[in-house]
Amino acid sequence: MTAPSPSSPAEPTTGALGGGTLAARTRRLVLATRPAFAPASILSVLIGSAWGYRVAGRISWNLAVLALLATLCVHLAANVLNDVSDDLSGADRANEARIFPYTGGSRFIQNGVLSVHEMTLWGMTLLAVAAVLGLVLLELSGPGVLVFGLVGVALGLAYSVRPIELAGRGLGEATIAVAFGVLPVAGAAWLQSGRLDMASILISLPVGLWVTAILLMNEVPDRSADARAAKATLVVRLGLQGTQRLYLGLQGGACAALLLAASLALIPWWTAAAALFLLPAAWGAAGAISEPPERTRLLRAIRTTLRLHLAGTLLLLVGVLFTGFPR
Repeated sequence: MTAPSPSSPAEPTTGALGGGTLAARTRRLVLATRPAFAPASILSVLIGSAWGYRVAGRISWNLAVLALLATLCVHLAANVLNDVSDDLSGADRANEARIFPYTGGSRFIQNGVLSVHEMTLWGMTLLAVAAVLGLVLLELSGPGVLVFGLVGVALGLAYSVRPIELAGRGLGEATIAVAFGVLPVAGAAWLQSGRLDMASILISLPVGLWVTAILLMNEVPDRSADARAAKATLVVRLGLQGTQRLYLGLQGGACAALLLAASLALIPWWTAAAALFLLPAAWGAAGAISEPPERTRLLRAIRTTLRLHLAGTLLLLVGVLFTGFPR
């Protein structure tokens, strides 16, 4: 087992998370979903709902809450099932360069906290909950919601479940951009307004690019283990220099999308202007993608990338809400 960094938490163990009480079992199940990454889906739905409010001039809180819970369940299920796939492929078991809790999976399977069977059952249970929530949405909003729901579940499964395993075919990053950007933002906006247009797609682009940058940075420490397991992520395919350029392109592209949205008066100009101040931090984080990689620098870069996503999406949310308040 790789020793944890002094500034990062210890990996899960049966000693720390064991026990047969309801509280202990619940804690294991919650932590197995990697809840620290939940803001990626939560913020996407909030931005989409806010944009739908901007378009329709009203908001249905029932639809917003149901969409958020359904999307979150699919996200957490995908996290759990991805852990199962990466254990079966050997990618996580052989990953000695991982930086917990950000890369190398949750470690629940490898450290014996939950079995492959238990994790698979938990992931499918979360998908079943999402399906029930989807049926309620179907009753409230009509058959159009099926398209968004089915595509979301399909992408969540196709990302890591064999034999498709898009993450190992160099398509995982694009899948994440759609699953955590375009789909939840546009879908939540459609639920509120009944409209799907290029404006909502444009608003979703920076969200997808920022979350893809998280995945790309997290793949850097895992690249050797992924390569040995024949999981050909873009980091494996492009090498570190190509990955560094792509990371900067994602961060710059997110700001460019905001500038375009501001030029079309979709968001206030100050939203796009403020986002430009995120670029120096992105440039600094990109510097950690170098040969040979240094663990402490990568840890800082991963955390910086997470903060960039949080800051950027919150900024966009505030911008959409600011322009969406009834006058």
